[in-house]
Amino acid sequence: MNLRYAAVASCGASAFIDMYATQPLLPELRAVFATSEAAVAWTISALTLACALAAPFAGPLADRLGRKRVIVTSIALLGVVTLGAATATTLHGLIAWRFAQGLLMPGIFATTLAYIAEEFPATVGGRAVGAYIGGNVLGGFLGRYLSALIAPHFHWQGAFVVLGCLNFAGAVLVWTALPRARHFVRSASLGAALAAVGGFLRDPVLIAIFAVGGSVLFTLVAAFTFATFYLAGPPFDLSTFALGNVFAVYLLGVVATPLSGLLIDRFGHRTTLLIALATSAAGIALALVPSVAAVVAGLAVMSAGVFCAQAASQGFIGVYVTGSRSTAASLYLTVYYIGGALGAVAPAFAWSHGGWSATVLEIFVVQVFAATLAALVWPRKPRLHPQPVIGAVLDEAAR
Repeated sequence: MNLRYAAVASCGASAFIDMYATQPLLPELRAVFATSEAAVAWTISALTLACALAAPFAGPLADRLGRKRVIVTSIALLGVVTLGAATATTLHGLIAWRFAQGLLMPGIFATTLAYIAEEFPATVGGRAVGAYIGGNVLGGFLGRYLSALIAPHFHWQGAFVVLGCLNFAGAVLVWTALPRARHFVRSASLGAALAAVGGFLRDPVLIAIFAVGGSVLFTLVAAFTFATFYLAGPPFDLSTFALGNVFAVYLLGVVATPLSGLLIDRFGHRTTLLIALATSAAGIALALVPSVAAVVAGLAVMSAGVFCAQAASQGFIGVYVTGSRSTAASLYLTVYYIGGALGAVAPAFAWSHGGWSATVLEIFVVQVFAATLAALVWPRKPRLHPQPVIGAVLDEAAR
């Protein structure tokens, strides 16, 4: 069982090592390409938008072809595209490669969540999701830290070369360590899996879960993207390497996500989510204190809360939906990454008019919206057979 926890953590790390790798490089990219904060932020938004566009297709594909095959293939192709990003000579070229990276990532995310829901007993499901989110956290930190470490010596292109090689290593590790699925039931057809989408979109609870997920990622991306510009400017003037060290606060997620799994197993997804969002809001409020130490501490508390909220919202998909789980997870990820794409660019208006304080206020409002939606719509306990009728019929046909 421990090997399976390590394998699902590796799935998350293999994708997230690339996702936010340009965040500590944003001030450098702004200078290299002589452009604005909003323009270079598209190196993040393009990727997350591509994730949102590809996610609806990744789930049905995995429901038809199988979990492990889709996961390993996606990680290997991600390595190829990441090496391609190192060849970009213009900002538009880099954004195009980042978009291509994002198209491959849902094949890892949606499929791994479905694998966990099917292959891990319900009594440890929260801990399995916690291990997966822990892998996300570790990968997210390494991607940012390595980029900040390598770029001053080998320019930003060198960072993508190293990250691409790590993707290939991740593909090999997951291929050898992730056990073959034992409870996977192949969808009757790709069309049948796609047809389940309509039933899911008529479920108000699922729509609320999707919206909360998108709000959670919005807050994380917005906070770290614009904190980078805040700390790189006066009076702090942090270097690229120093900005990379700021992202060490992500390592708190390695502790926070297993804790979130225990909280989920004990108190349920909704209560855990509300606790996590309250923690996150307290952290972003602390980041308003005008000192590097306070900003870093605030980001640490905020991100720990976000990681717990991610585990609660993502994990609830596998519990609430009992059929066509990859399809449901892919819909979740569509909204989730739309939220992330907006988080990188939507606060630019607040930033340009009110600086860091206005940006923090926008983040706080989104957190309050997510908490209110979960409190009013999420059930305390999921139904026994929660998938929409059409999903149940299609799953029965697949069997």
